[in-house]
Amino acid sequence: MCAAMDRRWVGLDGYEVVGAVRAGRQVLRVLKDGWLVADCTSVAEVAGHLDLADLCEVIDLPARRRTTPVVAARTSSHHR
Repeated sequence: MCAAMDRRWVGLDGYEVVGAVRAGRQVLRVLKDGWLVADCTSVAEVAGHLDLADLCEVIDLPARRRTTPVVAARTSSHHR
């Protein structure tokens, strides 16, 4: 699967566009509120279902690793 297939775009009113494979062909799958609207073979076909200008690409950022050990909090001697 190519990297483009891992991409995803979300839009207004619950629309989402994801890459998929149907019958051995790559398609752009249009979903609305999680329900299949269409499997499109071109961006122009996607544009027939929603306004492309409303789409924003979702980018998954890698999780940050803690670089310093967690230090237990202690009370100050000034407050005893």
